[in-house]
Amino acid sequence: MEIREIKENEAGQRLDKYLKKCLPQAPSGFLYKMLRKKNIVLNGRKADGSEKLKAKDQLKIFLSDETISKFSNEVTDMETLKGQYPVTALTVLHEDEDILIIDKPAGMLSQKASPADISANEYIIGYLLKEGAISPKELNTFKPSVCNRLDRNTSGILIAGKTLRGLQHMAEQLKEHSLGKYYCCLVQGAVTKEQEVTGWLKKDEKSNKVTVSPTEQEGASFIKTGYRPLRQAGAYTLLEVRLYTGRSHQIRAHLASKGHPIVGDLKYGNPTVNQLFRKHCSVKGQLLHACRMEFADGRVVKAPLPEIFQKALEFAAKQ
Repeated sequence: MEIREIKENEAGQRLDKYLKKCLPQAPSGFLYKMLRKKNIVLNGRKADGSEKLKAKDQLKIFLSDETISKFSNEVTDMETLKGQYPVTALTVLHEDEDILIIDKPAGMLSQKASPADISANEYIIGYLLKEGAISPKELNTFKPSVCNRLDRNTSGILIAGKTLRGLQHMAEQLKEHSLGKYYCCLVQGAVTKEQEVTGWLKKDEKSNKVTVSPTEQEGASFIKTGYRPLRQAGAYTLLEVRLYTGRSHQIRAHLASKGHPIVGDLKYGNPTVNQLFRKHCSVKGQLLHACRMEFADGRVVKAPLPEIFQKALEFAAKQ
């Protein structure tokens, strides 16, 4: 027999969905049969699986320890978990009960692209396990997750929800565009004035590239991007970009469509310029950095520019 008390991170979901997380190897028919026979009861009463769980609800599972173990596949051994969620040095910009914000380095995935990948998401869970912010057992029914996504070679502010409340709150802010998202990038060409530009973006899933049109196109999404020059460096400009709509590759493709491709961008940039900066500055990807986030409650989180930006600016100024 096992008694479980529903935690805040587990509340809000259907009982049958929760049971499938607890006992993933158990056939659905078996779980519903156990509910009918009152071998699984909720708050001391018979349940059918459709009930919405609330925090502090009590679930009693009248099954043998061997049966529970066979169906659960729970991993509680920390050594095993270290393989799934390794610990690495993370630059933490902000942390509270509900969210964790890190400065993601260029080259690190935000989330897995394939099952074998280790992404920022896994490193964040590894960090939370190490700090005791989440237990191995809790991972079976709730996993912290990143809320915003950055391309592999884009560095900067990455937000993760540590709790269900944190994930839901951040999802709401991102959906309502109440979160101010600012980026810095080094672009080709001289930008001398602040601008806000709009367009229509369409993605080709096969090539994982997007195209931007100034007029509405079938299957395209509206985009809006603001930018202002921060520093001139020869024939290049360091920009601060405000992302009003968050579409795939929006900043990279939108700026390129305006004649200002980002230095180092292998998809939308200038190959000759990319080769020049790779040779002299070791620039291997787009010089795009999520530098500032402004929250609806007035909080501001900043991530300093990586050293590669200063190196590239010094080289650009000499051209």
